[in-house]
Amino acid sequence: MNNKRPVNLDIATIDLPITALVSILHRVSGVVLFGAVAVLLWMLDASLTSEQSFVDLKECLQSPVAKAVLWLILAGLGYHTVAGIRHLIMDMGVGETLESGRLGAKFVFGFSFVLIALAGVWVW
Repeated sequence: MNNKRPVNLDIATIDLPITALVSILHRVSGVVLFGAVAVLLWMLDASLTSEQSFVDLKECLQSPVAKAVLWLILAGLGYHTVAGIRHLIMDMGVGETLESGRLGAKFVFGFSFVLIALAGVWVW
C-alpha cells in the first residue's frame, strides 16, 4: 500500500507561503497584545496613583529593558493593526485571488516594517 500522506510535519522545515506567515504572525501579535494589556494597565495605574509613582514610572521607562518592552508592544500593535486592516479589506471581497493575496501580504510586511521602525525611533 503506497500512501501519499505527509511524512514530515515539522513546521520549522515546511516552506510556508507568505500569506501563511502573515496569518500566523497576526495571531502571534494578538497574543502579544493580550499580554501587553497587563503591562499597559500597570503603567496607567502607576502614572495615576501619585506624583511620586509617576516620577518613578518615568525613571523606569528610561531603562533600555523598559524601552525594549514598550517597542515590542508598539511593534505588535502596528503589525496587528495593518494585518487586521488587510483582513477587513479581504472581507469586503477585495484581494481574494492568489496573486492579490500575495501582494497584500507583501504590503503588510512592508508597511509594518515602516511602522515598527518609526516606533523604534520614537521610543529610543
